[in-house]
Amino acid sequence: MTNDVKLAQQQLAEQKYKRERVKSRISWIIAWFLACFWMLVALIPFAFMIFNSFRKQFDMFTQGVFHLPQPWVFENYPNIIRNGFFGYFSRSVLIVAISLVLMLIISSFAAYPLSRMKFKLRNLIYAGIIAMMSIPMHVTLIPIFKMTNWMGLYDNKFSLIGPYVAFALPMSVFILTGFMTTIPREVEEAAVIDGCNKYSMFFRIIWPLSKSGLSTLAIYNGVSMWNEFAFANTLLLTANQKTLPLALGQFKGEHAMDMPLMLAVLVLSALPMIILFIVFQDKLVKGMMAGAVKG
Repeated sequence: MTNDVKLAQQQLAEQKYKRERVKSRISWIIAWFLACFWMLVALIPFAFMIFNSFRKQFDMFTQGVFHLPQPWVFENYPNIIRNGFFGYFSRSVLIVAISLVLMLIISSFAAYPLSRMKFKLRNLIYAGIIAMMSIPMHVTLIPIFKMTNWMGLYDNKFSLIGPYVAFALPMSVFILTGFMTTIPREVEEAAVIDGCNKYSMFFRIIWPLSKSGLSTLAIYNGVSMWNEFAFANTLLLTANQKTLPLALGQFKGEHAMDMPLMLAVLVLSALPMIILFIVFQDKLVKGMMAGAVKG
């Protein structure tokens, strides 16, 4: 009788294993199908931009937009460069780089005590930071314009740094606080035994261990700052101060009928963010998955 029970249990276990295996295969097939579908959804518009940027002005109407260019025209990109594209591009790179560095430093300094220390008003400060995430950006355009004008920074590219950093900080502190909370306390305890103070612990241990979270924030906020239009359009006036999003509007006004030239501008504008994502892709995934499982 015991052998019959064991045999029945073994058969049930085998049937359960086969069912789970079939479910796993079906899940993987569905996941691969959805991944391929999403890849096509993401790649087709970009391929459309690239191929059509190598056409002449009216070739899109005569040849069709989904055919390879006949012939391939490479004049659009030199024309863009001659029209001052790299001036706008360099200003955007400078503003985004400075804003990201300041944002990462300030958010790290704020997240460290909120995640690793206990003090009075900690919960109130954290709640206030989270509440700032609900402030709409466009509500602050007029006050920031008046403040910038009062400070003498109107029509200065560096006037964008303050708003960019200020609006990126609440979300960054929120995410980085949760990330730093997942770092094991044993690491700090071992550092204290070795003689580390709070400053050494932050710069030598907590900050290096937060590289994945910092990379995630850099990519997330970098894309927003790179494509930001409202503050740039409000605070900048002259062409030698404007950033790349404003240049796109200017190119559109000057070359509205030359669609291949406009697509070439969009390709060059999108490349930096694509390169940034490729370089930091592994850290981005680690940062997004951090905290999902606590050890």
